[in-house]
Amino acid sequence: MARKAGIVVRFRGVRGSHPVPGPRTVRYGGNTSCVEVQAGGHRILLDAGTGIISLGDELFQAQAAPQGETAVAESIVLTILFSHTHYDHTQGLPFFKPIFLPSTTCFLFGPKTLELPFEEGLRRAMVSPYFPVNLEDLQSVRVLRSVKPSEVIVFQEGSMYPEVYNATRERHLYQNAPLKVWVGHSLGHPDGGVYMYRIEYRNAAVVYVTDTEGYVGGDRRVIQFARGADVLIHDSQYMPEDYTASVYPVQGFGHSTCEMAAEVARAAGVQRLYLFHYDPQYSDEQIDAMVERARSIFPNTTGAYEGLTVEL
Repeated sequence: MARKAGIVVRFRGVRGSHPVPGPRTVRYGGNTSCVEVQAGGHRILLDAGTGIISLGDELFQAQAAPQGETAVAESIVLTILFSHTHYDHTQGLPFFKPIFLPSTTCFLFGPKTLELPFEEGLRRAMVSPYFPVNLEDLQSVRVLRSVKPSEVIVFQEGSMYPEVYNATRERHLYQNAPLKVWVGHSLGHPDGGVYMYRIEYRNAAVVYVTDTEGYVGGDRRVIQFARGADVLIHDSQYMPEDYTASVYPVQGFGHSTCEMAAEVARAAGVQRLYLFHYDPQYSDEQIDAMVERARSIFPNTTGAYEGLTVEL
């Protein structure tokens, strides 16, 4: 069997809806959605919830280390892929210190939402009077672009910058690139659905599917998109009994149960499932129970927690 290429996945924030610091969330963490993926010398971030802030602090500290009076700060190049622009997936961006540095180059990709271009949706996360600094006023170099499920984001050999190609017509231009990110679209979330991302580096694959609600028989789009992946990170906001509660039902909110996530993992034939985007009301002990419930369907299930590192 061929040796797996080097992908490193780090969970920076695993909660949904809003941050929840406190003693009930110590083990799994209370920050909202952000997953860091490193592959082939590139850093790719999946969403920019409050989990992105700690990464920004680490990168900023590395920049601020003593380098001598004439030393030039090493540049930071990174790519952020947004599933959508709801607050819990963007609220950490204004506090991500590298985007204030002139030595940072940041590529930001995401979906068009209804009639609102991705660029405009993201700008509204940082606009006066709701935040004191506008996105346009930052010193970093930023490239914002809407992407489509018909496109693929490609990192060519020897280049630090991503390029976007038509996945079908321009295959000959990117097929030999070692690192590719495929874009998928799930309709199981309000306001036009969300984007899914499949990161492939040589012979390994990580699939990110958040803020999506399951269907009877499983969401066939998600199952096909995740087919055979080494790692599936899947929304699992609710326990089944809360999903169908009579007092406060959450069907239609655009989130899955842990059992829905496990059923997708089993149907897609993935190697590992990581539950993600937990309801902010759930304690560590409740998430433990969620993991056990999912394992009854898909045994190789782990509850993602802040700081968890997965190497492929």
